[in-house]
Amino acid sequence: MTTIASGTDTLTRDALTVLQPGFTGTTAPDWLLRRLGEGLASVGLFGRNIASAEQLTALTAQLRAERDDVLVAVDEEGGDVTRLEVRTGSSFPGNHALGAVDDVELTRAVAHELGRRLAACGVNFDWAPSADVNSNAANPVIGVRSFGADTDLVARHTAAYVQGLQAAGVAACTKHFPGHGDTAVDSHHALPRIDASADVVAARDLAPFRAAIAAGTRAVMSAHILVPALDPEHPATLSRRILTDLLRGELGYDGLIVTDGMEMQAISATYGIERGSVLAIAAGADAICVGGGLADDETVRRLRDALVAAVRAGELPEERLADAAERVRRLARWTAAAAPTGEPATPGHPEVGLVAARRALRVTGGDAFTPLTEAPYVAALSPVANIAVGDETPWGVAAELARLLPGTETGSFAGEDAGRAALVAAGERRIVAVVRDEHRHAWMSAALDTLLAARPDTVVVEMGVPQSPPRGALHIATHGAARVCGRAAAEVIAGAAGE
Repeated sequence: MTTIASGTDTLTRDALTVLQPGFTGTTAPDWLLRRLGEGLASVGLFGRNIASAEQLTALTAQLRAERDDVLVAVDEEGGDVTRLEVRTGSSFPGNHALGAVDDVELTRAVAHELGRRLAACGVNFDWAPSADVNSNAANPVIGVRSFGADTDLVARHTAAYVQGLQAAGVAACTKHFPGHGDTAVDSHHALPRIDASADVVAARDLAPFRAAIAAGTRAVMSAHILVPALDPEHPATLSRRILTDLLRGELGYDGLIVTDGMEMQAISATYGIERGSVLAIAAGADAICVGGGLADDETVRRLRDALVAAVRAGELPEERLADAAERVRRLARWTAAAAPTGEPATPGHPEVGLVAARRALRVTGGDAFTPLTEAPYVAALSPVANIAVGDETPWGVAAELARLLPGTETGSFAGEDAGRAALVAAGERRIVAVVRDEHRHAWMSAALDTLLAARPDTVVVEMGVPQSPPRGALHIATHGAARVCGRAAAEVIAGAAGE
C-alpha cells in the first residue's frame, strides 16, 4: 500500500480534512465511516440523504460515533432551497420573503428556529445564507434566494440571519462570495461573468459580506463566477486575488472559506475537479465542497491524491494545505463547543415561519375580491427548476387550497399552448394561476394573457420575484415558493387568513 493511500501520515490526513464530500443513501456507507477514521472532517448532506427528522438524527449519530467533532453540513436555506423538508416544502419562507417584510428581528427569529431544528437533528453547519444582491432581474439561479435588490437591506438581513443561525449552535456559511446577484448564467451549467467595475462590486456586492463578517459568520462560500474587475483570469473560487487578498486581506475575514460545489460545470468543465480543487486550496480556500452530483469513495480518493501529489510536486505549499486543514478543525471545535446540551436556552418558535410567510404577502385587488367558497382549478405554469432548488420539492398553492376547499384540482402547464390547455382543463371552474418569475418567461406571460382574456376573474399567485406588474382579479405575491408561502396565499384566496 502506498503512502498516499495509507491515510495515516499528516499530509494525507490534511488532504482528507479539507474535503466536504457527499454520499448516497440515508445511512452512512462503510467507505465514508472509514474515511472519517482516516482524517475526513466534514460531510455534506443533500435531499437524497434525508427522509425524516428521526432518520437524519440517527444518521448524524452514526457519523459522530466515528468522529465526535465531524462537521455535518447541509444546503438548507429555507424557502425554495430546502433539504430538511425536501419532499414536503419548507416550513420557512426564503430570503426574498424575509426581505419583503424587512423586519430584522423576524429574520433573526426565523434563522434561529431553522438552526434549532437543524441542531436537534445533529446538523451543525449550514451552507446559508445567500448574501447575494439580486441586482439582475434575469438571474436564473439566485432570485428569491436573495433578500432583495437593495444592498443595505441585504446587508442587514444577512447579518441578522447569521446571528440567528449561530445562536442555535449551527455555523453559518455566507455565500456566494464576492456576490452572485448580477449574473444571467447559472454556474451549475457554465461560468457566469460580472462586468461591473471594482467600485460597483465593492459598494453593491461586498457590503453584505462585510456585514456577515462583522456579525461573526463562521464560514464564507466562494462563487464560481468571473469578475474581471477583481481578477481577469480566474473565477473567484480559484482566485488568490479574491479569496486571499480581498476576503482575507481587505475584508479582514479569518474564518473558514469553503468552495461551492466543485462538480458544477463552471469549474469541472474547464479545469476538472482535481485540478480545480488544487487551485482552490492554493488560492486560499480551506474546504472543498463536492458531492451534489459526485458522491462516492472514488471521488474522495482522487481529490485526496491530487492534493497530496500537488504538494509533493511543489505546486501547492504544504503549509497552505496545513493551514486550510487547521481552519476546518477550528470550525469543528467551535461547533462541538456550541452544540446544545439539555434544555435549550431559548425556547423554539415553531410557527415563526408561517407568521413570516403571511407577513410577506403583497396582495393587489383584495378590496374588491370575494374569497372563493367553491373548489377552484389551480393552473400551475411551471418553469424548469434550477439545480439549486431541484425538482423534488413540491411548490404552489394547490395542496393548501385543497385543504381549505376540498375538491380543488390542479394541473401543470408549460410552453406556448399552456394558456389554452389550462382553460380546457379548468372547464367552468374558477381558475387560480400560479406562476414563478413571470418576467423571465415569455411563454408564461403569454399564458396569463390567454387566461385573463378568457377568464378575467382568474386569481394570479406569483411565487417568484414579483417583477411583472400585478394583474388578475386578485394578485398575490408570496416572494417565494415554500410550503408556508403557499399556505399563506391559500388562506387569502379562501378567506381563511390565520387558520
